[in-house]
Amino acid sequence: MPPASYDRVASSLHWLIGVGLLAQIAFGFLLDDIAPRGTPARSGVINLHKSMGIVLGLLVVLRLVWRLRHAPPGWPRTMPPWQQRAARLGHRVLYACMLVMPLSGYLASNVGKRGVVLFGWPLAPWGPELPALYSALQALHAATAWLFCALVAGHVAAALKHALIDRDGIFGRITPWAAGAAGSSHD
Repeated sequence: MPPASYDRVASSLHWLIGVGLLAQIAFGFLLDDIAPRGTPARSGVINLHKSMGIVLGLLVVLRLVWRLRHAPPGWPRTMPPWQQRAARLGHRVLYACMLVMPLSGYLASNVGKRGVVLFGWPLAPWGPELPALYSALQALHAATAWLFCALVAGHVAAALKHALIDRDGIFGRITPWAAGAAGSSHD
């Protein structure tokens, strides 16, 4: 029988990654305002963005492994099958974005001019500078960020609908104060 709610690990990772990724995306979109191109602060700010992206990417991998090893709570009986399918699809695309965003940023950095500096520690690049591949990966990185933002808006809207209109307990299953002792995870 599926657990009634997500466990504390799943709940904590859900909120930590969610807030972290939204902050990271805002940081990425504001990079030019925070540290304009050609200013001394630029490389430090970019390297902080890269470092945080790597940390968030690793947290997403941890979250995905946790999710695959712990059964999610079941859907409420009142939830229509089409909503269940939409939720499953939405979650899968959210996970895809959470993997593609940091991976595309990391790979772009490896084929770009500056490489990756992880919290002040330069990492060896994987190969030579490849400007065309760098541009393609940067475009993928940005497009995925925009898609992720749209999906998060839908995710939040659906959560609020379940909390305020349906009142079916869906939202409460992932909140830290409701996280149960039963090992589960499905976000």
